[in-house]
Amino acid sequence: MNPFLFRLFRANETSVHELNYLFWECTTRCNLHCRHCGSDCSVLSREKDMPLEDFLRALDTIPKDHRPADFSVVLTGGEPLLRPDLETVGREIRKRGFGWGMVSNGWFYDEEMHGRLMAAGMGALTVSLDGLEASHDWMRGRSGSFSRALRAIGIFAREPRINADVVTCVNKRNLSELPEIHRILTDLGLKQWRLFTIIPIGRAASDPDMHLTDEEFVSLMEFIRTKREEGGPMKVTFSCEGYLGRYEEKVRDIRYFCRAGINIASILIDGRICACPNIDRDRFSQGSIYGDNFYEVWENRFEAFRKRDWARTGICAGCKEWRNCLGNGMHNWHGPSEDVLQCHYRKTVAVPPAGE
Repeated sequence: MNPFLFRLFRANETSVHELNYLFWECTTRCNLHCRHCGSDCSVLSREKDMPLEDFLRALDTIPKDHRPADFSVVLTGGEPLLRPDLETVGREIRKRGFGWGMVSNGWFYDEEMHGRLMAAGMGALTVSLDGLEASHDWMRGRSGSFSRALRAIGIFAREPRINADVVTCVNKRNLSELPEIHRILTDLGLKQWRLFTIIPIGRAASDPDMHLTDEEFVSLMEFIRTKREEGGPMKVTFSCEGYLGRYEEKVRDIRYFCRAGINIASILIDGRICACPNIDRDRFSQGSIYGDNFYEVWENRFEAFRKRDWARTGICAGCKEWRNCLGNGMHNWHGPSEDVLQCHYRKTVAVPPAGE
């Protein structure tokens, strides 16, 4: 799409701010210990799982005439499959006319679990695969994680009733493994593979193995661009994490648009209302389901997400690409700093196109 027309489209979407994607951080318990976890989850979480009744009360504040047909609730954590009431959760969400899906590490996902969740109306599923066996297990902090994830992917990849994908956190250890991962996922029948890089928050903040150099980042862009040009049964895309300059629309379907607070909200484990769960919850929380009407918060707050002039500071202050980027993804404004944590556009500029 022409950049000018896309900016008009983005402005209209921001003005309307129709809520159609809601994350629920339903637990912070997790059976793995991932190196890049932004929530610092553990098996013995400090926080109890949010009671289903509390979440449903918040969900019920959304008026029936403000529920688009593509509205989806996404269960995240932690590991949602640690909740013993997950099937009940799914059925209650479906009963209210919402679709639902889940983000999982795949450890507990077997044929029996697949059947039970499909019966509860699950319509979407995302599982992570973060390298070949040694790299994935290193990343996830538990031996056997790779084989469990592959088992899960093999089960849902050919399931026509759900929108399923695999995400890969690209880092120094698995960058060279991407061609082989592509082959494995294609052979399993997967239809969509989504790649992303990490920002320096949570456990990844001080882990040099998690962060790509500018050259490595551009090589990732080239890998995705090449795979998309080759075509094939599996679509390869880069995530929505940041503006990419010359790679816009070459590595994803549409131009960069951070929809946090525009179409996306989240209800966190302690009841706070925010946008994507990885956004700084202390700085950008908009209220709490335990003291506010969730939908009124959605309609009347989130100003920092919908008006981004505050982000025009630091390296963003004089950037010629500001109108296309608006300061990168909201998850990049993390912690006490008044400057964006990283700029993908700068990475692409630092490495000239091949042949120049």
